[in-house]
Amino acid sequence: MEEKQRHYRLGLFVIVTLAILFGILFILGGQSLFQPTIKFETYFDKSVAGLEIGSPVKFRGVPLGTVVEIETSGALYERDVPAESRKGYIVVRSELTGSKERVEDWRKNVDLGVAKGLRVQTQLAGITGQQYLALDYLDPKAHAPLEFGWKPDYLYIPSAPSLTGEIIAGMQRFVASLNEAEVDKLGQNLNKLLVNVDTKLDQLDVAQLSAEANGLLKDARATVQRIDGVIARAPMDQAVANFSSAAGRLDKLLADPALTQTVDNAAAFTARLQEASAEGGEIDRILKDLDEAIERTNAILADNQYDVRGIVQDLRATADNLRSLSETAKRYPAGVLIGGPPEKIDRRKKESK
Repeated sequence: MEEKQRHYRLGLFVIVTLAILFGILFILGGQSLFQPTIKFETYFDKSVAGLEIGSPVKFRGVPLGTVVEIETSGALYERDVPAESRKGYIVVRSELTGSKERVEDWRKNVDLGVAKGLRVQTQLAGITGQQYLALDYLDPKAHAPLEFGWKPDYLYIPSAPSLTGEIIAGMQRFVASLNEAEVDKLGQNLNKLLVNVDTKLDQLDVAQLSAEANGLLKDARATVQRIDGVIARAPMDQAVANFSSAAGRLDKLLADPALTQTVDNAAAFTARLQEASAEGGEIDRILKDLDEAIERTNAILADNQYDVRGIVQDLRATADNLRSLSETAKRYPAGVLIGGPPEKIDRRKKESK
């Protein structure tokens, strides 16, 4: 009887322990077994070293699921295709887990997201070298989907080259270019350059260069001393005194009552002009009188234009006569005052008488 009780207790203990263990496992990760999931796949034409089954899948850092399968396209889709015609892609299948609404939203909008540039990249998780899948929106024109001729078994999201892969590829190209470079020839050219430089340095007259440098320094020092002397001899005190005197005179001029009176008179005159402009009576009267005078002048000139023309002609004739008289007076001043020149006397007639 006691033996049966011990067996019963042992069995009960084992059952309880298994139940507790199952509960712990369910709490830690078993809940995902009962959550809705969606599966998608992507293809890479480069190495995915570091990516393993169970690696996380993230959208801009937010965990969405895990990688569940990594296989070649030849084993999954190209079994009947000749080896020389196979694409040789790496097929990575992932499983996204979430609520029913979240999974349904992914299922409906995944094609729209791909059209907008949703792409899959491999990225490094820290410095350990382990990679994970990262979903993000990129330029769809710059990252076109890979070409293939089969129908995917699951939702398809195109891939894009990872930054890590591009860096590694760039380093590989750089190393390859170093391998292709003619290092021996480059070393020989460098040695020739060093020899030529040494030869030129030996040909230089170091003593002469040193002497010229010392002379240049002496000239510079002398120039600086001359400048210091000019500054020291400059009549700075006199200039300051003149400036002070000019400032005093300006203050005195500004303080002069006559200047203040002139400013006041100008202000009063300006005020009167403004008042006259505002009233408009006096200025309008003056302008009106000027208009009437101009109209009268125009009327007089229009009525007597022929008389005016005759008067002008007479004035021109008078000016010509005066000009002739002036010229005659210059040549014969006595004749202008007394009369014409005297008659000539015939001496022979006078002698005969």
